[in-house]
Amino acid sequence: MVATPLVPATLANAQASANAAAGAVPPVFVIPLKGAIGPASASFIERGMARARDAGAQLIVLEMDTPGGLDLSMREIIQGILASPVPVASYVYPGGARAASAGTYILYASHIAAMAPGTNLGAASPVQIGIGGPQKPEAAPGSASAPAGAPPQDTMERKQMHDASAYIRGLAQLRGRNAEWGERAVREAVSLSASEAVAQKVADLIAPDLPALLRAVDGKHIQAAGTERVLRTAHAPVQVLEPDWRDSFLEVITDPSVALILMMAGIYGLIFEFSTPGMVVPGIGGAICLLLALFALHMLPVSYAGLGLIALGIGCMVAELYLPTFGALGVGGIIAFIFGAVMLIDTNVPGFGIPLWLIGSLALASAVFLFAVWTLLWRARRMPSINGGDAMIGMPGVVLEDLWDDGWAEIRGERWQVHSAMPMTHGQRVLVIGRHGLLLEVRAMDGAQASATPIPPSTQGA
Repeated sequence: MVATPLVPATLANAQASANAAAGAVPPVFVIPLKGAIGPASASFIERGMARARDAGAQLIVLEMDTPGGLDLSMREIIQGILASPVPVASYVYPGGARAASAGTYILYASHIAAMAPGTNLGAASPVQIGIGGPQKPEAAPGSASAPAGAPPQDTMERKQMHDASAYIRGLAQLRGRNAEWGERAVREAVSLSASEAVAQKVADLIAPDLPALLRAVDGKHIQAAGTERVLRTAHAPVQVLEPDWRDSFLEVITDPSVALILMMAGIYGLIFEFSTPGMVVPGIGGAICLLLALFALHMLPVSYAGLGLIALGIGCMVAELYLPTFGALGVGGIIAFIFGAVMLIDTNVPGFGIPLWLIGSLALASAVFLFAVWTLLWRARRMPSINGGDAMIGMPGVVLEDLWDDGWAEIRGERWQVHSAMPMTHGQRVLVIGRHGLLLEVRAMDGAQASATPIPPSTQGA
């Protein structure tokens, strides 16, 4: 058994030609399907089946252990199986694994359905989505089971239930499997163990491991894409495909939690860049994170109401930094962000929800950031001005001529026209007490102030 990453089709075609010329037994390709079914796993399986077809494989084995997944991704996999000229065997493996919900549909669509001892399948009812909302097409059929026998409550749920029932019934009729139990799995969320599945003609056989499976199907006649094939798998070479870096990267960013974090990091990076132009790195990093987040959200069942609430919340928190609302916009923005994050992913399929602890952590981090900014702004407001016209008030100076009303004085090394209510003499120390345009109001310093306040050296020439 050889584990190989996906390679270009040209190499696979060359390998197929070499096998045919040498009269070698066509290989068996094993494609693992682990965890929740989403865009990344659907892409990996589609490319794996194309690789197996180009390599002249005689059988594709999908090793499944899944709680279910997104309807769109599941249907892409099933369409690939139905159109595949290479027979596909779904194998629920190892012991303790399951093919729940979307996995049940895939097993029904496969040419061969096999299970390991101690495995189960079923619970294929469409799930409720949102916050108690009705079923949406993007999440049907999902993975979370409804109460057994509970009838749909509204028109949308009934439509989704009937659609899911008809879909699995059509697959069962195509493969000659138990259509009645398939409908029960959808309508009543029932499940079966491996032995029960074989007894009720839902699965074809039980095999403890892959070699046993290949021996069991050896010699079978399989119709695939209109062509009958005879399997010779007992001694066939086995190639196990493993996800490459692209599949792994896609799986990471299409995690809703990662997508939300990327979106927040991207928005805050752009805000920092716009508020402090020239930093460059926050702007580039923020743009990359935001584009990755939008790409991931495009592939996920997103609630646009939730996305809008998140945008509104971030906008309010940013506006709080510039408008004197005393925290009203900041608190409102945090509340909007929390509700938007809860509603963002429009499905309850296992593996595709955003945990509440992550939402709370992001909201708390935003609140701490706002509080820190409020504190800095309050301190800055209480500090004396160090520039502008108000900075002149309180500055010491020296009268440059005798004056009885208006005259000239040197203040901070500059010549200013000053006004005093009391007569002053040349060289007398004064203190600025007000400003009226370019005219400064001054008063004479007393002895203690004059001795305690040094006069900055003049910046003008003698």
